Amino acid sequence: MRKIRDATFLLSPQLCASKLSTGRAWELKEVFAHFCKYKSVTWAGAFLDYWRERAMRSRLEPMKKVPLMLRAHEELLLNWFRAKDEISNGAVAGLNNKIRVVTRRSYGFRTYDAMEMALDHTLGRLPEPESAHKFC
Repeated sequence: MRKIRDATFLLSPQLCASKLSTGRAWELKEVFAHFCKYKSVTWAGAFLDYWRERAMRSRLEPMKKVPLMLRAHEELLLNWFRAKDEISNGAVAGLNNKIRVVTRRSYGFRTYDAMEMALDHTLGRLPEPESAHKFC
């Protein structure tokens, strides 16, 4: 049995030229990787149309689901090209970090409501009640 050391063996011309469904699916996957390299919304949209057509004609039933999903989310995908270098996801990463810290800190809470209250107070900077518990 021959060991595969890298993916270049799978992209050999013999495999791509063969009628094997594995080779056709691998080629579609590799071609789609070029989608993120586009700079223009117009060219990215044209590539997406081209790739969807190729995938639908591939006669591979699992691969036919992907173009349908991409068609449903096309505007959201192309928004990534429109907002490139204009929107930073640093704020979202900071918010996720704060949520992670509060969740870790509220590990001992018995109910989800108590953890949710801690998140509300930390992230929303809401005033905390004097005491969350009633003492006798």
